[in-house]
Amino acid sequence: MNETLLAIPLLSPFVEFSFMRRAFAGCLALSLGATPIGVLLMLRRMSLAGDAMSHAILPGAAIGYLIAGLSLPAMTLGGLAAGLAVAVLAGGVARNTVIGEDASLATFYLLSLSTGVLLISLRGSNVDLLHVLFGSVLALDDDALLLLAGFASLSIVALALAFRLFVLEASDPAFLNRVSRLGPLAHYGYLVLLVLNLVAGFHALGTLMAVGIMILPAAAARLWVGNVGPLLLVAVVVACCGSLAGLLLSFYLDLPAGPAIVLTLGAAYLVSLAVGPLGPLAGRWRSHRHFER
Repeated sequence: MNETLLAIPLLSPFVEFSFMRRAFAGCLALSLGATPIGVLLMLRRMSLAGDAMSHAILPGAAIGYLIAGLSLPAMTLGGLAAGLAVAVLAGGVARNTVIGEDASLATFYLLSLSTGVLLISLRGSNVDLLHVLFGSVLALDDDALLLLAGFASLSIVALALAFRLFVLEASDPAFLNRVSRLGPLAHYGYLVLLVLNLVAGFHALGTLMAVGIMILPAAAARLWVGNVGPLLLVAVVVACCGSLAGLLLSFYLDLPAGPAIVLTLGAAYLVSLAVGPLGPLAGRWRSHRHFER
């Protein structure tokens, strides 16, 4: 049976090498947990905020690194604390000053990125810095996989229990605040899920790439379907297939795994942009057909 699987180019790396199986398992967990969070982030029209938040975890992870080295618990707890602190601070600045939420997040993004890089550079090497910024999906161990699976499970359960609440808060928060007192709970609950999944993505893809598996599949799926339920399903499928293709490209072409995965997901978005039924080209073609009739 194994010899048959080894003869299939798409399966042989995962059959032969355990690090490839671990990498795909980690990407699968991120696809199931982080990608639906990215769909909600896209519905909020705050996709760039995800990138800002992904860098917000860097100072906390860097402090954990300075204290305990490349320790999974220390960097996770530090990243969670920093991400949640920046989310609360950015929201407070946006609500109590004339500065908008996007500008507030951009400010904290720049401060967080520069502070995190500086802290890591004080003690670590360039290799450590690259590990933090670009991840090490091919070096995931059992503890990291359990962490990713735990965060993904928590996200799936939370979405299952409060799916309508999260969707309404993402699409029309003013209406939700008028008809229910659960608006703040949905808002901050979503921010917690966002930070959790960014921390999970940080361990696999690094702070610079973690948001890629959130936003790119969601954007690609949006060019194929319009309803939220199918949108979540298509986005998860795109994330899983893109991760698989990226790992294979990394293996056969000797490319860095994290950037290969994100570039593959980016290629899926560009293809969807060109041929997706809700993309600009398909919409223009439908308009021409309408005028011809």
